[in-house]
Amino acid sequence: MASHALDVLRERGFIAQTVYEDDLYKMMEEGPVTFYVGFDPTADSLHIGHFIPIMAMMHMQRAGHRPIALLGGGTAMVGDPSGKTSMRPMLDRTLLERNAEGLQKQLSRFLDFSEGKAILANNADWLLQLNYVDFLREIGAHFSVNRMLTAEAYKQRLERGLTFLEFNYMLMQSYDFLELFRRYGCRVQLGGDDQWSNILSGADLIRRKEQEAAFAVTFRLLLTSTGEKMGKTVGGALWLDRDRTSPYDFYQYWRNIDDADVENCLAMLTFLPMDEVRRLGALRGSEINEAKKVLAFELTKIVHSKDDAAAAQAAAEALFGGAENGADAPATELSREGLAENKRVIDLMVLCGLCKSRGEGRRLVQGGGVYVNGEALADPDGEVSEDDFGAEGLLLRKGKKVYHRLVLKG
Repeated sequence: MASHALDVLRERGFIAQTVYEDDLYKMMEEGPVTFYVGFDPTADSLHIGHFIPIMAMMHMQRAGHRPIALLGGGTAMVGDPSGKTSMRPMLDRTLLERNAEGLQKQLSRFLDFSEGKAILANNADWLLQLNYVDFLREIGAHFSVNRMLTAEAYKQRLERGLTFLEFNYMLMQSYDFLELFRRYGCRVQLGGDDQWSNILSGADLIRRKEQEAAFAVTFRLLLTSTGEKMGKTVGGALWLDRDRTSPYDFYQYWRNIDDADVENCLAMLTFLPMDEVRRLGALRGSEINEAKKVLAFELTKIVHSKDDAAAAQAAAEALFGGAENGADAPATELSREGLAENKRVIDLMVLCGLCKSRGEGRRLVQGGGVYVNGEALADPDGEVSEDDFGAEGLLLRKGKKVYHRLVLKG
């Protein structure tokens, strides 16, 4: 059974690349280490892509190591070019500070920030105070432009155009690592594998400037079995904020993932013992649905709460069991005036996001894939009235698994 934190992360499928791994392994055996993960506050919520490093931080903290969650109030003003085909939108300081407050609240649900435990820092505290010429002399002298241009983050952008603004991002992130080493004795940076070049350059900067050991560890990105990024929904990203992605929708996303992705998600996104992960992952046919239910419940419990997970599970069971109790399905409020203007079911489906256009809604109806209060809709121009709204509203269903509740207000 894995006990060393690196062994746990490797067994569960996190680790993509490391540097000086034997030395890192030994250092972590000798006592607690301080490590960090950076989160640029480009939105007021984290999404599921951020949850891989968050889970790794939780595993590391459980093993006795000290996390630093670094909010990128400074780096986000420049924008990370990694994985982007064009320059990120420029965000002002007021918005970044508001976003950082939202991320701070979320991270506090997953990490223990009490005295002597995890540390919350913001690189705006040092990056925004830098003197540019001093920074170039102290930090820029240690970076080879030729080497930087071989980094994947920059190579992808050279043909389309890479601004000098973005070219500075690697130096800024590397300086973060150096600053955290000087302030807190931080020796390890963790992050997604798309950050390898940036993280490695930071570890190298500490070795050059301080003649001290520093380490880089990157994690596999959360991808489907076909190599696509996981967590993309019709409404955009799968957010960790309940106001952006409801616990029910969050639960349903994992309940409906492909069979081939279940074991990997159980390993990386839950704390279930690996023996149980492998048992559930080995299920086949209709039995794999039980594994999906476990995944959806466990992950919703971690991200939201046990009560939210239980409510989402109960709602799903009621809906899929034919009870048509849509009380906990995602809901949209509709005024009576709004209903008067959108009596057709396909209009309502567009309104609440069940389909992108009336043409798509019409095709779904013609294919027998639309239900109103549990009954199949045969007429593409079929309408509803206030009488169709019960105490819990009107329940629309697309296909076998996608539900939405419309509630009349006023």
